[in-house]
Amino acid sequence: MGYSKGCHTTFDHRHQIVWAPKYRCKVLIGAVRLRVREIIKQVCDEMGVTIINGALPRDHVHVFVEIPPHVAVSDFVRRAEGRSSRKIQQEFKHIRKRYWGQRFWGRGYFSTTAGNITKDVAMAYLDRHIGKQDFSPSA
Repeated sequence: MGYSKGCHTTFDHRHQIVWAPKYRCKVLIGAVRLRVREIIKQVCDEMGVTIINGALPRDHVHVFVEIPPHVAVSDFVRRAEGRSSRKIQQEFKHIRKRYWGQRFWGRGYFSTTAGNITKDVAMAYLDRHIGKQDFSPSA
């Protein structure tokens, strides 16, 4: 994967981002997991973010994304967390009951740039650490 181009920019902004449900509960299973995945993909499409790879284990979201320069990482995570939290609690009664107070995701997130590592190293880490690719381009 080379550089991406916008109207007036050429960029290569890749980030690994990880966030977890409140109390790191293992609730990302079944229909909830599929719905969170779908919502994150929708947010990415709307914001022009490209998902390179990612996974959804039962207790966290881990994505490797390319974010255009006009989108702040914090804005992307805020929108992905906010929309998925609201929709998950509206659609799944057992989640709404467990996470009263309208806070599905825990505090904060982890983000790092691809910096000195290559795309292959990041992909190998995700494959080894998580196994199944939930956000692969073909999925």
